[in-house]
Amino acid sequence: MHISSRWSPNFDSRAGQAAPDMVVVHYTGMETAEAALDRLVDPEAKVSAHYLIDEAGKCFALVPEFQRAWHAGVSSWQGETDINSLSIGIELANKGHEFGYPEFPEAQIVTLLELLGDIWQRWPIDPRRVVGHSDVAPGRKADPGEKFPWKRLADNGFAVWVRPAPITPGPTLGPGDSGQGVLDLQAALALAGYGIETDGTYGDVTHAVVTAFQRRHRPESVDGIADLSTLRTLASYLAAVKTPPTE
Repeated sequence: MHISSRWSPNFDSRAGQAAPDMVVVHYTGMETAEAALDRLVDPEAKVSAHYLIDEAGKCFALVPEFQRAWHAGVSSWQGETDINSLSIGIELANKGHEFGYPEFPEAQIVTLLELLGDIWQRWPIDPRRVVGHSDVAPGRKADPGEKFPWKRLADNGFAVWVRPAPITPGPTLGPGDSGQGVLDLQAALALAGYGIETDGTYGDVTHAVVTAFQRRHRPESVDGIADLSTLRTLASYLAAVKTPPTE
C-alpha cells in the first residue's frame, strides 16, 4: 500500500523502549482531514498519531512506529496507564459526534485493513489489544464511536467482536444503584480491560464505562444503562477474549 509521509515533531521515546503491542483507533473529530493533519503536525498542539487515513483512503505516516506518539492522553487498559508507550495510534478523518458523525467511507476502511495487515507483519499485536479511544478513556472520549465497523476488523483477524444480544425488557442497573449486582458488573468490566474500581456504586465512572462498552459492543442503544442486552453482550465478550485467537 502507498503511504505518504508528513512527519510530526510531536513524539518521544516509548517508556523502556517497549515494542508496541496495542492499536488504538480514533476519529479526528474535526471538520476536514486537512485541518486534522495540520493539527497533528503542529508543535504547539502537542498531539499526534502514527497514522491518519482520510475519507478517500489516503494514508499519512506522521510518527515512526518505534516512537511514542501522543494520541491516547490520560488513559487506562488492563491496568496499564501509559497507553501511548504501548500502542500504535491510528486517526480516521471523521467529523465526529460534534459535527454530525458521518459513516466511515468504504475506501477509508479498506485502507485501514491494509494498514493493520502491514502493522501485523512488524509487531506482536493480539487482536484482543485493538481498542477504541473511548475504551481507554471512557467519559472523556467517544471515538471512534458506535458507527465504527469493528466486525470488519474482527472478520480480518484484527479485533474481537461478538454479536450484541437483542434488546429485551428486563431489570437494569443504572446511576444511583448499589450492591452486589453493581459489584459484579464492575468486576466484569475490569476483566474486559476497562479502568474501573469495584466499589459497588453505580456512579459517573461506571456510567461512562458502560457507555464506552456499548459504543464498542452494543451500538444499537448507547445510554450508559446496564440492561440485559448489555450484560449478556459483556458476558459473551468475556468468553471470547478468554479463548486465545486461532493462528
